[in-house]
Amino acid sequence: MAENSGLNPKTVVVIGGSTGSIDVLLQLLPALPNPLTFAMVVVIHRKNTSDSALANLLAVRTHVPVQEVEDKDVLTAGTIYLAPADYHLLLEKDGTFTLDYSGKVHYSRPSIDVTFESVADVYGSGVTGILLSGANADGTAGLQAISQAGGTTIVQHPDTAQVAYMPQQAIQNVQIDHILTAPEIIQFLNSSPDVLIR
Repeated sequence: MAENSGLNPKTVVVIGGSTGSIDVLLQLLPALPNPLTFAMVVVIHRKNTSDSALANLLAVRTHVPVQEVEDKDVLTAGTIYLAPADYHLLLEKDGTFTLDYSGKVHYSRPSIDVTFESVADVYGSGVTGILLSGANADGTAGLQAISQAGGTTIVQHPDTAQVAYMPQQAIQNVQIDHILTAPEIIQFLNSSPDVLIR
């Protein structure tokens, strides 16, 4: 288990999404308290660009610090970490991030599966994985890894997703703990940290 200053190992939230997911994030982020009692890692499929437009867009919607991850950054509570464009984002056993340029997964880099699986490997039952709107199956294997590690799995309700395919794939292939609308996800994240543990 990684040892990180200020980080409760039972409250690491990873969020993944593709088409339509940014709209949900723009609802969610303003509702988060500052300081956060958990660390949040966000993986969004986006164009291969090095600009920080997405990080800036998210940062202006919340009082919680938002940073695009750089290699060897340390995961700590109270920060929202954004996977950079065109790199897979992995978490190491010592709690540091690694950026990886290996092949795309489900035609995507960053891959939701890669990040979810690596965070589950480090934090096990302390991970809450949330999968949002999107048009491919990325995220399903990652949620399966979180579930198998004893973590909590959440998907956006397909009826509320701009593109329902991604959450539907997860529901069909993984035992999902909660199927929630955006307001319900917000309520879940703002509840007691203990609720983040199954």
